[in-house]
Amino acid sequence: MSSVIGVDGCPVGWIAVIWNEAVTHRLCRTFAEVLALEAAIIAVDMPIGFPAREGRQAEKDVRKRLGARQSSVFAVPTRAAVACAGYREACTANLEASHPPKKISKQIFHLFPKMREIDALMTPALQQRVHEVHPEFAFWAMNGGQPLALPKKVKGTPSPPGLALRRSLLEQAGFPIDDLPEALYRRSDVGADDLLDACACAWAARRIRDGEAIRFPAIDQHDARGLRMAISA
Repeated sequence: MSSVIGVDGCPVGWIAVIWNEAVTHRLCRTFAEVLALEAAIIAVDMPIGFPAREGRQAEKDVRKRLGARQSSVFAVPTRAAVACAGYREACTANLEASHPPKKISKQIFHLFPKMREIDALMTPALQQRVHEVHPEFAFWAMNGGQPLALPKKVKGTPSPPGLALRRSLLEQAGFPIDDLPEALYRRSDVGADDLLDACACAWAARRIRDGEAIRFPAIDQHDARGLRMAISA
């Protein structure tokens, strides 16, 4: 059976959960290292494809299904904004291309280096193997299409009850969470929620590989580079 990989960004790079006959994980410093891993499908929690004007249909479709968890899905900035090195410059670029005018949060701005890292490597052909996913969307799918009752984080800190709920959903959905080797990373490098999110991405990757995934929007949208802008689970 061919391997799949779920990937989530973390403070020092990317945490990859590799699922084949067994399940393991690896810390990659660059996304190029992730691409070098053997896998039929790689599912990553990071935007692929940037709009010329603010707002992608993918986020709108996914967000309205997540109930109280919808705030975990942010509006993807414009390509012009993501290309900016400075925060004020990025806000100005996004303001000029959004209706109504919208700035960018500092939290999203800090993700720009990872967005640009993927974008520099991505091609339409590579999207046959690399897919954009979102952990909360995956957990929604595991939960029978219902929003989760508990948040993953409270005031920016991982919440044990929320993490326990997500571990339980992974187990019920057939992901071998108990077989995952212990994570020996510093919490400042890889958070417990980062690893759990990567597991959810790996679960989504297997559904993509097996033709079982759902994807929004229903009709694919593409950016100026021809990259598909869609979220799967």
